[in-house]
Amino acid sequence: MTAPRPALSIVVPCYNEAPCLAALHRRLSAAATAAVGPSHEIVLINDGSRDGSWAVMQRLCAADPHLAAIDLSRNHGHQLALTAGLDLCRGERILIIDADLQDPPELLGEMMAVMDGEAADVVYAVRRKRAGETLFKKATAALFYRALSRLTDTDIPVDTGDFRLMSRRALDALLSLPEQARFIRGMVAWIGFRQVPFPYDRAERLAGESHYPLSKMIRFALDAVTGFSTAPLRLASHVALWLLAASFLLLIYIAIGFFSGSAVQGWTSLMLIVVVLGAVQMFVLGMIGEYLGRLYIEAKRRPLYIVSDVAGPLGGQARLGHVPAEMIAASDTPGGSGKRPIA
Repeated sequence: MTAPRPALSIVVPCYNEAPCLAALHRRLSAAATAAVGPSHEIVLINDGSRDGSWAVMQRLCAADPHLAAIDLSRNHGHQLALTAGLDLCRGERILIIDADLQDPPELLGEMMAVMDGEAADVVYAVRRKRAGETLFKKATAALFYRALSRLTDTDIPVDTGDFRLMSRRALDALLSLPEQARFIRGMVAWIGFRQVPFPYDRAERLAGESHYPLSKMIRFALDAVTGFSTAPLRLASHVALWLLAASFLLLIYIAIGFFSGSAVQGWTSLMLIVVVLGAVQMFVLGMIGEYLGRLYIEAKRRPLYIVSDVAGPLGGQARLGHVPAEMIAASDTPGGSGKRPIA
């Protein structure tokens, strides 16, 4: 017999968040208990942290039967760490939240009320204000979301992160998507169902610093665009048409110069054309290579994550990653634990 599902799972990817974990656990536990009582689980995912986060998680799990922690074998990145938690959680509803407490856990009750009142499968939090973030971060985020909205066929809400509440059927639909380059907020938008916004003001980080430097932001943006749009590939045909029109005009200019007997100044214009054409060709080849590289990665069909260790009761079933069978704990009663192989 399998244990009944808890009413709520809270999934939290963590990377070097040791200073936040005690406060995070306290606030999440209070919010979950206020919303659903004891029928909840909190799932922390240690994404290859180097600051002792796993040791803190183990201590917290030993004191709280509602808390489970997953230690990944290496740093997989935020989106794959989140995927691991979503894959292994068991709740009927699932709250996704980051460990830095910029997204207030105390909004859980209001989000559940909106889900019930709107008969929604997804309640996604929309940021009205972003406290503690630089002007550059705010400007690039606003530009990214609006550019992504123009480039993709999927209606991805702007100013929205991963902070959201989902139903079990929405999560099961999300977990049926096995791609490696994951942009989860876009994937959630793609699966459909009824999704409603929840406006809120984002707070400052409780401690530490952002784990999304400019290089990771660019990589994240590239994953989003290439995962949900073929517009960069279509750019080649548009550029070709413009270059064909420019070549036709240049041909007319050369013909006029030839028949009028005037000398054609060629070196500067020739070099300019060569440089422009070369740059366009390299850009288009680079975009084609990016898509081919993603096809290569997907073709290998590797697991999305690998678990090194588990602390606390975790009764989920690995569908997208690899978990050693002896590390899955079955919860026969709420808060209980035992060992069993993956079903």
